[in-house]
Amino acid sequence: MRDRIDVVVGDIAKLQVDAIVNAANSRLIPGGGVDGAINRAAGPELAEAMAEIGGCETGSAVLTPGFGLPAGHVIHAVGPRWHGGGAAEADQLAGAYRRALEIAHRQGFESLAFPAISTGVYGYPPVQAAQVSVATIRAFLATHDRPAHVILCAFGADQAQLWRDALAAAR
Repeated sequence: MRDRIDVVVGDIAKLQVDAIVNAANSRLIPGGGVDGAINRAAGPELAEAMAEIGGCETGSAVLTPGFGLPAGHVIHAVGPRWHGGGAAEADQLAGAYRRALEIAHRQGFESLAFPAISTGVYGYPPVQAAQVSVATIRAFLATHDRPAHVILCAFGADQAQLWRDALAAAR
């Protein structure tokens, strides 16, 4: 399992993988943060494809082509807004990661890269989000052969360290 998950610091929109995950909003309208960066890099066709889908429930995900990105596809995963932890946020966050993994598996993708879903403007505490994401990814990979390689792509060193700590604690 250890060799199937890597933590990197960088720009997820520049990764050459089968699919990247976009931390999307439920209306699938381009926003800021990771979503905005991915949409800018992909070009206007991505926003058009997102608009055609029309929306996605919190805790779920949908697939589009990658258009101008090095990644062939984008999986738009909708994480929860943080409301203090008592509104099923952990289940919804795990659902967003799991649904993205299910899509990648169904499509036969070898490589998939995730950002830290819900930790920006949605306010999910980064330490808790790292624990949920790592537990969900590890559980999925334990019973599925695809994706063969998962990248946790952090925008900064602090997030990367949170993921490394969560991975170390999970072993």
